[in-house]
Amino acid sequence: MTAKRDVSDVLIVGGGLAGLACARDLAGYGFAVRLLEASDGVGGRMRSDTHEGFVVDRGFQVFNTSYPQVRRRLVLRDLRLRPFTPGVLVHTEDGPLRFEDPTRGRRRLGDLRPGRLAGTRDLLALAALSGRDMLAPARWLKRGEDRTTRTALAAAGFSEEFVERFFRPFLSGVFLEDQLETSGRVFHLVWRSMLRGTLCLPGAGIGAVPRLLAEELPPGTVRLGTPVTRLTDDGVEVDGGGGLAARAVVVATGPGPAARLLPGLDLPAYRVVTTYYHAATRSPLAEPVLLTDTRRRFLNTCVLSEVVRGYAPPGMSLIATSVLGSDREGGETRLREALSEVYGTGTADWDLLTVRTVPDALPAMPPPQPLGRTARVAPGRYVCGDHRATGSVQGALASGARAAREVAADLAR
Repeated sequence: MTAKRDVSDVLIVGGGLAGLACARDLAGYGFAVRLLEASDGVGGRMRSDTHEGFVVDRGFQVFNTSYPQVRRRLVLRDLRLRPFTPGVLVHTEDGPLRFEDPTRGRRRLGDLRPGRLAGTRDLLALAALSGRDMLAPARWLKRGEDRTTRTALAAAGFSEEFVERFFRPFLSGVFLEDQLETSGRVFHLVWRSMLRGTLCLPGAGIGAVPRLLAEELPPGTVRLGTPVTRLTDDGVEVDGGGGLAARAVVVATGPGPAARLLPGLDLPAYRVVTTYYHAATRSPLAEPVLLTDTRRRFLNTCVLSEVVRGYAPPGMSLIATSVLGSDREGGETRLREALSEVYGTGTADWDLLTVRTVPDALPAMPPPQPLGRTARVAPGRYVCGDHRATGSVQGALASGARAAREVAADLAR
């Protein structure tokens, strides 16, 4: 006897940002949706854990308030956001140099005096670039000629010295590559979002973002601990051999499971990042600011507990430092030496709390980079994720929204 199959309009495989956005929109269109997540919680790469009393995000992340999809879907006050200083501290051979957004307050204008971090030529180029990216319509930036970020910066009039001193260390932490080979169009859109928004962290960790999205779904939509082993002619097969039927299936997983479930799927290469979390009895820097390094010994570092006090237990501080690639033997020892120099304090008494490597942290986005791709891969089969748009919260959410629109249109036909 054949067991009765559970039938939905749409099954969504994966509970990251793209899958959650897709589920929310399809439910809003009136479809019966079920979201299947293999792990014990939603969020995918955007999750937070509690480790020995500390809040540890699964890889260092920041939250940008200006993304259109974020503003459309989230009530920001519910996240209890805490801001970073609007700028960075750049560690150079001449010591630390502060670079802050002068539009956020007159007291920051002094940071941009010629001869400190940049010369007059670079300051004028920065003003022109920032003014254009901040004020021009986004659609205009999207239509621009696509080239590498390095080429785009040179065309904007920046000197090689300033690019190496500021843009290359800073953008390495944004795009997770240190050659400035990311699409220039993507750079302009990201720069625009930083100028127009605020970089923050939620009071309960970055995992609060997907949890808030999941709370907007109809009760019973999300089914945790349900790995999907394969797609079938009429739905999916889950771990243990059970089957679930649906009129359409959307694969919203990371690149590995997506490639397994949809053989032949065109996927970009992914960037690997490792974040070291150190605990200290006192804060090495009493400010919620990102630090970069012109020697590029790391991508960035910051005292997370200065941004959100609750990231560390009382009397402790949490320092997060990210590097490209995987954890290597001896890497943490060399990193301590660099951090001691950058923070100007000893690190021998810091405890290594945990190390988190994210193998699929961000898709590579060399030019020409499509800013959006169809979700359709076959009749009744769809895919979404940041690899179908841009590697960002905005890209993941927008890809999920596009998948929902295409599924709804196809089912209506």
